[in-house]
Amino acid sequence: MRTAVAELRDEDFAQPSGCTGWLVRDLVCHLIIDAQDVLVTLVTPADTEPTRDEVLTAGDYLSAYVLESTLHHLDLIAHLPGAAEPPAEGLARSRDMLEQIAGTAFPASFSDKDVLLVGTGRRSPTDAEKAELGELATKLPLVVG
Repeated sequence: MRTAVAELRDEDFAQPSGCTGWLVRDLVCHLIIDAQDVLVTLVTPADTEPTRDEVLTAGDYLSAYVLESTLHHLDLIAHLPGAAEPPAEGLARSRDMLEQIAGTAFPASFSDKDVLLVGTGRRSPTDAEKAELGELATKLPLVVG
């Protein structure tokens, strides 16, 4: 994503992003704040006893961030033809996580990118995609935040 942002032209920052109501510059600011939050979270130990009998490992936390980062990368380039796409590995891992959230696999005919866009409501499924999704179409969009 750093490459995609670094390659933006000045006028690209005034373009709409895939986040309704946000320009690319708004999304980039959000991404910077998110990255800072990740760094702070990873280096700030808790001084208190756990209040729940659950553990979130650093790996779990970073995996969730891969999903968020990949989705926001798609938001960043939504209206910027030719901008760098998210890495294939991030798209594939994010698809896996979204399918875990859904409790089922998306059709194999869907690209990883389309699974993420349709699965999170960033794009409406076509009629043909709805037919392929079957019952899963009624559960979309999935909430991942």
